[in-house]
Amino acid sequence: MLTKGAVDRRPWKSVLESHAPLILPSAPDALTARLIERAGFPAYQIGGFALAAHMHAVPDIDLEQYGENHAKAQEIITACGLPVLVDGDDGYGDVKNVTRTVRGYEAIGASALFIEDQQPPKRCGHMAGKRVIAAEAMVDKIKAGVAARRNADFFILARTDAAEPNGIDDAIERGHRYLDAGADGIYVEGPTSAEELKEVGAAFKGVPLATSILEGGGKTPWHSPRSMHDFGFSMILYPTSVLFRAVRAIQEALEDLREGHAMDLNRSVDMENFEDIVGMPEWAAIEDRFMGQSEQGGGLVTKIKQKLTG
Repeated sequence: MLTKGAVDRRPWKSVLESHAPLILPSAPDALTARLIERAGFPAYQIGGFALAAHMHAVPDIDLEQYGENHAKAQEIITACGLPVLVDGDDGYGDVKNVTRTVRGYEAIGASALFIEDQQPPKRCGHMAGKRVIAAEAMVDKIKAGVAARRNADFFILARTDAAEPNGIDDAIERGHRYLDAGADGIYVEGPTSAEELKEVGAAFKGVPLATSILEGGGKTPWHSPRSMHDFGFSMILYPTSVLFRAVRAIQEALEDLREGHAMDLNRSVDMENFEDIVGMPEWAAIEDRFMGQSEQGGGLVTKIKQKLTG
């Protein structure tokens, strides 16, 4: 449930107009989404790479499907009031599946969805060995997705993974075909150099344009968000930036426990910080307001005040 405060799920195009470029960290769970919101980001993404790792401790190689991803996305979206871009993989099948995917994510409050042109079994866009479906088949999927949305503000981003198997020229050509099919923006996965990034940016001037930078081992080299915007990109996805740092923090905590070291509060939150993050004051106020004084000695607000005053 959302903590008390405004839900700011503006149309995705409106978010793009007010933030250049749009930096999109990935949230694999509700707590991470809440932290992204509290850190001041205007939007975020729910990406398959982090979801697969977080839910099942497996790589992003097409092992999870629509139902489980949709259910997890609903948990995340419920916890965070920001506009969100959701990874729709390949639409989970043909045009019928794409229709269901678009309707399903729109219904739970997603602001935008991207669908890719990989051929099953799909995999993370920064892994080798990808294959792509015929451009005509992807055009059909885009047309089905556009027809399926109930609100024209629901943003459909067409992703092409053609750069690795077919070259950057084919990726650019596909992008233009996908725009002609009705996509609201283009996501070119896997440019491998500044030159390719610039080439893609020049090919899609004035078009909402995305790519991803997978920190810690991806194909696309790191450039600052400002440089990426100068290249022509309006959306930059960061699938691993939070996830990999979180994994290292967990490893360090476990090392401390194994070695018998106490928690260093300079590298951690404490109970009071954590209760604030998860909305304890709001829940306490609800309990005190509607339950009143009980035989257990008062509601949560009373107990919290007693704890803080010692």
